[in-house]
Amino acid sequence: MWGHMGGYGWEGGWGWGGMIGMSLFWILIVVALIALVRGLWGGGASSERRQERTALDILKERYARGEIEREEFEQKKRDLSN
Repeated sequence: MWGHMGGYGWEGGWGWGGMIGMSLFWILIVVALIALVRGLWGGGASSERRQERTALDILKERYARGEIEREEFEQKKRDLSN
């Protein structure tokens, strides 16, 4: 009566297959949550691309926005190439 736990013990229940299946289920849940959190906070390749801007890229953007004149742009571009 007390020894077999109503058929849900090792011999009559899910056994090792159930334990492995349940472990895989929880591992997949944790991996999905990690991927979701990284996606929400901008992790991954997109944040690395933002860091790859060079000084010349920034200079070109400033010139395009009209923050600096052509002469200043050309001078700074020469300075950066030296």
